Parts: sequence; C-alpha cells; structure tokens
Amino acid sequence: MDKKVKRYYQLKQQQKETEQELAVLREEILSHCGALGVTELEIGSYRVRAIRQERKEYDDQLLYEALPEPGLWRLASRADTGKVAGLIKLGVLSEEMVKEAVSVKPITLLQIERK
Repeated sequence: MDKKVKRYYQLKQQQKETEQELAVLREEILSHCGALGVTELEIGSYRVRAIRQERKEYDDQLLYEALPEPGLWRLASRADTGKVAGLIKLGVLSEEMVKEAVSVKPITLLQIERK
C-alpha cells in the first residue's frame, strides 16, 4: 500500500506541474493569436482555434432574492448554472426573473487538432 500512496502522490505532483505548464502554453498561444488578430491558425501539422464563448455565473444571494418562492431554493440549492438553466427550461423560472442575479463572463476555449 505504501507504493500505491507514493505513486499517487507522484502522479498528483506531475498533474499539478502539467496543468501549470498547460496554462502557460495556453496563454502564450492565445496571446500569439490575439497579436495576429486571428482566431484560427495553422502551424506545422496543427490547426489552432480560439473560440470565444460566454459563461453565465449566478450570484447566490441575488438569485435567492429573485426566486418567486423560497421553496425553489431547495431545487437550486446554490447558484449552479446547470440547475438554474434546467429550472428556466422547465418554465419554473424565467430569464427575466433572474436577470439581476446573473453575470456573463467571456471565456476563450483553445482547441488544437492534428491535421
């Protein structure tokens, strides 16, 4: 069991290092695309795409205050974007009811494919 724990620890350390390196490379690639003013780029045998999206984030307190009845909070339990979207889709909530509780955060996804 000692070997398994040790190996797990080593892998978690590698994972942290890999994630840090990925974050740095991601920023460098996105900066390069931004400097060129492009969202798609072919480099060698790779195709790079920067995809802009918007992600909704809900404020717990503002969402709670926007709900028509406090019992609905049990269904959401916290400002989980998926749960709130589900309640909107079911017609339990409307976009208008929660508009003060939501902020839209722009994000950029990075996709790299081999040609």
